Amino acid sequence: MGEIILTMKGIDKSFPGVHALDHVDLEVRKGEVLALMGENGAGKSTLMKVLTGIYTKDAGTITYEGKEVEFENPRAAQAAGVVIVHQELNMLSHLTVAQNIFIGRELMNGKLIDDTRMNEESKKLFEKLNIDIDPTETMGNLTVGKQQMCEIAKAISHEAKVIIFDEPSAALTEAEIEELFKIIRDLKKKGMGIVYISHRMDEIKVITDRVTVMRDGTYVGTLITKDCTKDDIINMMVGRVIYEDPKAESAVPQNAPVVLKVEHLKAGKMVRDVSFELRKGEILGFSGLMGAGRTETARALFGADPKESGDIYINGKKVEIRNPMDAVKNGIGYLSEDRKRYGIVVGKSVAENTTMASLQNFVKGLFIDKKKEDQTAWEHVRSLKTKTPAVDTEVVNLSGGNQQKVVIAKWLTRDCDILIFDEPTRGIDVGAKSEIYTLMNELVAQGKSIIMISSEMTEILRMSDRIVVMCEGKKTGELDISEATQENIMHMATQRK
Repeated sequence: MGEIILTMKGIDKSFPGVHALDHVDLEVRKGEVLALMGENGAGKSTLMKVLTGIYTKDAGTITYEGKEVEFENPRAAQAAGVVIVHQELNMLSHLTVAQNIFIGRELMNGKLIDDTRMNEESKKLFEKLNIDIDPTETMGNLTVGKQQMCEIAKAISHEAKVIIFDEPSAALTEAEIEELFKIIRDLKKKGMGIVYISHRMDEIKVITDRVTVMRDGTYVGTLITKDCTKDDIINMMVGRVIYEDPKAESAVPQNAPVVLKVEHLKAGKMVRDVSFELRKGEILGFSGLMGAGRTETARALFGADPKESGDIYINGKKVEIRNPMDAVKNGIGYLSEDRKRYGIVVGKSVAENTTMASLQNFVKGLFIDKKKEDQTAWEHVRSLKTKTPAVDTEVVNLSGGNQQKVVIAKWLTRDCDILIFDEPTRGIDVGAKSEIYTLMNELVAQGKSIIMISSEMTEILRMSDRIVVMCEGKKTGELDISEATQENIMHMATQRK
């Protein structure tokens, strides 16, 4: 173990109605990867935001390189060598990749910004990190996964001594994760202290040296990674063992009616002649590598992106879906992988977000029936086990997993029969994952039908009744869950047509 570079002792932080951190301790050493784990709402991200000056602590001390510090803002933390890669993307979509990487510290040529040099430096950085991204591309045109890799590259471009990765692999493919791990091992060799926040147990065992666990805003304990098991960590996090066995056979009757039929759907380069059926009470998994076109297919189906051609049938009737409003009217709800951009309004309350897609049902005269709205929101808070002190709490104050539950509540309130779950457990801990899996199974048992897009193979195999596999915008295969394995899914996911 290297020498201690960072210590946080007795850190306390409260927000209105929420005691987020209750005297939490953390210790980071040079040349180590420390996992920081806990359920959503445990306070992990809040603790890191206190460290980097995004939040001001209420009590406790931070000691960095032997001196007590308190960073006024993230820029001051970066200047000192403490950098964070956030779970939620912080890029400006209208700027280029290079402009985003150098924002706030632009390279100048006299009084003008030197875009050429910034492009060259960004290209060198990407080559060093083995990332295939064009520095001149507009950030908004990239997939969420590639935006995440840019976020990581930007953090590494600072002369960092401590780097915090907050769910860095959530939107990455297996190949990209391998590249990320190579980068982290290289940084570790250079003596950097790394804090790695992730809910993926397999990653923790591969990349980390120690594991610090938090629960409900408190410090639970620290374990040596090689000396502990997955169950040891989960028990510290949630007090129970979570099992993720694959589904052995489909739960859908053979004569179940087709509720959605998509024929020859085309939309840009990423959706090229895609056809599939969804049955009543079915979870249809969509698998494939990053860039396969799964999200683009869902967005074209939902009317969020224009389709060029193709037919959509709901309960045997051909429908025209030109925009999301048409989709919702036809009983389709969409939970985006980018929940902050498309799923919720963070400045609004839990109740307001819950009723947003069905507001007409809550209008009384000229006003919204607040009592009815609150009552509905509380019903979903209880059924989904959403951690919030009140339904009038702004969604921005909830953890990522609890924000996802609010999005689910929105579509349950609308009572959609067809639900598209795009990366439903991205950035969500094992406990909350299990709750969402249970909820999805309850929904299909009630007769609803789900399209589930997931990059996690274990999730696809655990939840799906049937699996559609895509590669480069085309459907390359379809499997009943009884015949699906990681190997044959991966074979189809790399098979170009």
